[in-house]
Amino acid sequence: MAMVGLFWIAEDGGVYVGAEPEGYARAVRLTRDGLEGLGTDQRGHWGWAEVRSVAVRDVRARSSARLFASTAVDMALNVVGVGTDLPGLFEVHVETADGTVELDTYAAPAIGGYVQSEYDLSVALLERFVAGTADVDALAEWGRAHAGEGTPGREEREALLRKWAEGAVEG
Repeated sequence: MAMVGLFWIAEDGGVYVGAEPEGYARAVRLTRDGLEGLGTDQRGHWGWAEVRSVAVRDVRARSSARLFASTAVDMALNVVGVGTDLPGLFEVHVETADGTVELDTYAAPAIGGYVQSEYDLSVALLERFVAGTADVDALAEWGRAHAGEGTPGREEREALLRKWAEGAVEG
């Protein structure tokens, strides 16, 4: 698996906003056809054609320097037993003609938040999915080919997000 911006991309091609769920944990999965709420008390599927917008709330986004500092502090607190291993929870709001559904998902484990530039590119990509001008399959294909190598460095993650957000849907 690999983290690229807000997206968790699994070796099997699964694409999630936030972390891939374990057990009954809440999550949001993206597919070619739409998005799904997974986990306890939030099951549902919304096709891209019925989704008006997707917004992400309560995400810890920071500059690279602040992210490094906060991650170092979190790691130090965990070493002395004061910290927690639980990743942060954030919300994904899905707006349709019927209203807005609030879904919960978890940030990837062991990170103190997201870099602001990756967050911004991730939001732009989500907007492209909703508009039908980007394809989740590009992320899934990348995952099947590269996720086993782990999370790429920040510059490569941003380049991937930019490529996916700026690329047109083929068809």
